[in-house]
Amino acid sequence: MRIPATFFIALASLLSNAIQAETKPNFVFFLVDDLGKMDMSIEGSKFYETPNIDKLGKKALRFERGYSACQVCSPSRAAIQTGKTPARVKITDYISVAGRNQPEQWNRNTALLPASYVPELPLEEVTIAEALKDNGYRTFFAGKWHLGADGFTPTEQGYEENQGGYHYGTPPGGYHSPYNNPKLSDDEPGKELPIRLAEETANFIQRKADANEPYYAMLSFYSVHGPIHCSEDRFKKFQAKAEEMGLTDRAEPRFLFDRTQEVRQVQDHPIYAGMMAALDDAVGIVLDAVEKSGQADNTVIIFTSDNGGVSSGDGYATSALPLRGGKGRQWEGGIRQPYYIYWPGVTNGSTTEALATGMDFYPTILEIAGIDAMPEQHLDGISLVPVLKGEEVADRSLYWHYPHYGNQGGEPSAIIQDSDWKLIHYFEDGRNELYQVDSDIGEQNDVAAQHPEKVKAMEQALKTWQKEVGADFPTRNAKFDAEAEKARRTKMTAEGNSKREAQHAGFMNSDYVPKGGWWDKRQPGKGKAKGKK
Repeated sequence: MRIPATFFIALASLLSNAIQAETKPNFVFFLVDDLGKMDMSIEGSKFYETPNIDKLGKKALRFERGYSACQVCSPSRAAIQTGKTPARVKITDYISVAGRNQPEQWNRNTALLPASYVPELPLEEVTIAEALKDNGYRTFFAGKWHLGADGFTPTEQGYEENQGGYHYGTPPGGYHSPYNNPKLSDDEPGKELPIRLAEETANFIQRKADANEPYYAMLSFYSVHGPIHCSEDRFKKFQAKAEEMGLTDRAEPRFLFDRTQEVRQVQDHPIYAGMMAALDDAVGIVLDAVEKSGQADNTVIIFTSDNGGVSSGDGYATSALPLRGGKGRQWEGGIRQPYYIYWPGVTNGSTTEALATGMDFYPTILEIAGIDAMPEQHLDGISLVPVLKGEEVADRSLYWHYPHYGNQGGEPSAIIQDSDWKLIHYFEDGRNELYQVDSDIGEQNDVAAQHPEKVKAMEQALKTWQKEVGADFPTRNAKFDAEAEKARRTKMTAEGNSKREAQHAGFMNSDYVPKGGWWDKRQPGKGKAKGKK
């Protein structure tokens, strides 16, 4: 009896489908440091150039109301790794290597002493890497960790390989080799750090694809955190672009004072634009590696930031407008992030208004991977799989708790986001601000006085949540000098932004050269960054 060819074709198809069903999806997770939501071309930036990130965004589901778990880095990173809110994990501020932002070392003249925090991610937590590793995944980490030193590094938290992840919040050698990083070997002098980290990630992806092993690769960039460094060639490109766009002879001020500090109002910083270009090139290297691996159709790609862009404090490098504030601040510019998830065959380049936060990545990844949920671990996150599939999810509120003073002018406060209503409760004096962020995205119209019952109900819900998660609070500072603080504020407001304006106008000059020379051309050991926040 002769068996028709169609039988074998059908059988082959069935076998292929069976194999595909048993194949575990791979995951690539891009976590960028201090990247503002408005910093990509796809989000509306006219000055920065991000073709590779845009390409990813055009096939991902972009969460227009995607949020980080905190307005500063370490807490947000802990939330992603654990699926728990920072208040529950007890990492509520950036981890200072020397503990300078702990209350016992606090020397700033502030009305409150900040709450204490845990200085490393507890080993008892089952990280997303550990959960995936226990289910057959190979795990990899590159870049910024900032959740503990030796004994608490990525390799102690479920990542089999680690390239560059350590205690430091800033790259200890700056953004060009030599990197001065105990977890990353040096390259030839001048090589860009984000490119090196991308190459390491790409190499891991290809190795695991060749071995036919499912993988989870997290590329956690140090970029675009300060110090604000780029190569001379990148600077020249964007300085020329600024001239072409008429940005170098700006009549309007680049900075405006907002309550506690001056805030950048325009995206025109050519050095920061160079950093953005290096970041985008690095993302492109990894996306190309996924394509070349032959597993692009089975690789989920996530892209987000740990907090808002630095519009105030640090490098004063970017603008979050129309969002108010930026990194370290309690308004949307500090917590609303680029939040992209690309799931081949499921997402199609659309956007959603569904609320999403950093704790949601953990249960979402587990469900996509076909792994049972771990509700005792990811207590504060939900799976976004229904949203990715175009389905509705139940309404919920989001919460933030930041009992600290931000280096960027942020104030000790807590937030509840309920649909389009946002309440900010301040710990210094107990006052509340209420905004309707759908119609007031810039948070310019505080409507608390017009809606006292809404304020009361939301504040009570916030207090109930704080009690549930065991939140810690700041305490009164017995050494606080109110008159000295009033004088400082008056001086800052009166002097305005003149020094900041002059400094940033200098960056726009075609003959600008940083002190010590261009970073990519410096000799090893000369003029390197020392930041260890």
